[in-house]
Amino acid sequence: MKRSNSKQGERSNSASGLSFWEHLDELRSVIIRCVVAWAVCAAAMFCLRDGLFAFLFAPSQPDFILYRLLNRLAEATGYQALGVASFEPQFINTQLAAQFTTHLEVAAMAGLVLAFPYLLWQLYGFVAPALYPNEKRAAGRIICFGTVLFLAGLALNYLIIFPFAFRFLSTYQVQAQVVNQIALGSYVSTLLVLSLLMGLLFEMPMAAWALAKAGILHADTLRKYRKHAFVGLMIIAAVITPTGDAFTLLLVTLPLYLLYEVSIAVIRNTH
Repeated sequence: MKRSNSKQGERSNSASGLSFWEHLDELRSVIIRCVVAWAVCAAAMFCLRDGLFAFLFAPSQPDFILYRLLNRLAEATGYQALGVASFEPQFINTQLAAQFTTHLEVAAMAGLVLAFPYLLWQLYGFVAPALYPNEKRAAGRIICFGTVLFLAGLALNYLIIFPFAFRFLSTYQVQAQVVNQIALGSYVSTLLVLSLLMGLLFEMPMAAWALAKAGILHADTLRKYRKHAFVGLMIIAAVITPTGDAFTLLLVTLPLYLLYEVSIAVIRNTH
């Protein structure tokens, strides 16, 4: 069916009101505003060094909230295997400028996360004039839902996945005389990479929606391969969390499988 003339006129008036060079100039303005917002947020994070790195290194401390909760749970249930023994990680820096460059990198990443909603809003504002009203509403929901999922992935990694992985790897020894001293860059890069990976994995429903809109993926296909998906997600969880215990494995696998079921629901509602 053809769209109504009024809708065609609405898009024509909003999307064709500017020439190609005017659109290009508007895009340049959007990019400049995004870069400025990112720079301002990054500068603010750079100035808040103590709080930023206290937050960054909190999962490496024995009094981190996850460890405290597990110890309380172990005391309440009497199942001492849930408890987390105290540990004292040692951090070192072996390069002259590494601490300063790490400070810059972390501030830039934190500034990007802080400015992310504004960046999405600017990009949405650029493409919105070319969309129909129903497409604008759908795009707004997609942006909000995708942002929430990405932040949920970051939170899961920070609160659960990385603390377990760090404690296991930082206390693992092949011989007692080999002492672990964690390099600053190794700690920061591992945390950032795992955070990005979990954030992207949590975009599973968004990827499924896009594939469904393109006609590549169907809800029936996902239902058919539920068991295979669960095994595959468990393998991914095992790779992400090299702790070797079933408790941590389930903590990571279950949210990922829940996202798989959400993907089925999203695709079903797409059609």
